[in-house]
Amino acid sequence: MTDARMDMPNALASKPKGGFFARLISSRKFQTWAAGFPLTRGIVRREGEALFDLLAGFCHSQVLMALVQFDIPRRLLDQPMTVAQLAHVCRVPDERMVILMRAAVAIQLIKQKRGGRYGLTQRGAALVGVPGLEAMIKHHDILYRDLSDPVAFFRGETETELASFWPYVFGGGMEPDVAATYSDLMAQSQELVAQDTLRALDFSDIKTLRDVGGGSGAFLEAVGRAYPKLDLVLFDLPEVAPSSVARFEAAGFGARSRFECGSFKTDPIPTGADAISLIRVLYDHSDTTVRQLLAKCYDALPSGGRLIISEPMSGGDKPERAGDVYFALYTLAMQTGKARSAAEISALCEEAGFKVVGTPKPMRAFVTGCLHARKE
Repeated sequence: MTDARMDMPNALASKPKGGFFARLISSRKFQTWAAGFPLTRGIVRREGEALFDLLAGFCHSQVLMALVQFDIPRRLLDQPMTVAQLAHVCRVPDERMVILMRAAVAIQLIKQKRGGRYGLTQRGAALVGVPGLEAMIKHHDILYRDLSDPVAFFRGETETELASFWPYVFGGGMEPDVAATYSDLMAQSQELVAQDTLRALDFSDIKTLRDVGGGSGAFLEAVGRAYPKLDLVLFDLPEVAPSSVARFEAAGFGARSRFECGSFKTDPIPTGADAISLIRVLYDHSDTTVRQLLAKCYDALPSGGRLIISEPMSGGDKPERAGDVYFALYTLAMQTGKARSAAEISALCEEAGFKVVGTPKPMRAFVTGCLHARKE
């Protein structure tokens, strides 16, 4: 053993015991020793790679953004293409397209085929196939700008663009083009949310479902297809709710669906349904607004009525990437809501008078988590 290895324990022996292992691992001498020692060098390599991935994460996301904005995944879905072909259609210099495609190969979205052509990996094909994913990636240019100064962002010193992109959160009126953008983006993302919610929860005992804040009705359409005898009611702002009419008519739900215009912030929730769903609603709003909304839902439901909540959730005491990194920062940038854990949402429901029946383990936490409660 070298002198450096023998001196390693002595280097920290005189320091207090608190945080000993953190100080040991952060020691340059220990890192040098561990990188060369057969039993630890694999760990050092993996941890180093993980740290570098965090460092390079922004570059990865920008490569993803470039691929989507150039529409490269969809181009390659039709047929493999060479760098020269891609450079021509995307109006990018050949030498720069080479760099982009190599980066895309490195993050496993693109694969190189024979003859210098490029095609999609399974992950790249999924990028095209996942509903709303490309639209959300394009939308992220706003979030990237909001996070450009993370110190000011976490201190609350920035005026974020996301706060004005979603003006409906503040209860204000929406311009028609903004309402259309909101509805389209939400409708696309709701398809996956609906799939996971329907797998997690049984709607067979519901006669009438009122979807509060249901946008253009994408969630209700999925429920209506899965449960042909279920009556559907959509409640949302007057700028949004009427867009559900064409969707319901096209799906053949005209006789068993309707929309109601109103704001759950200022108006009561209408009665007449034995179940209410809140799909990606609570995490847009403050605890005060959520408490008021849950109280209105409680008042609107009959005894035994069901409350269904589905949205991305924090891991709570066991933080996880989707809820505690992405959605936590996204809602922080919106400046109104927050990602809550199932336990936090359960507490708010119980405070309103509901009995929480279950919180099924999410199939895909990055899509949604579910909570089911009843009015006793």
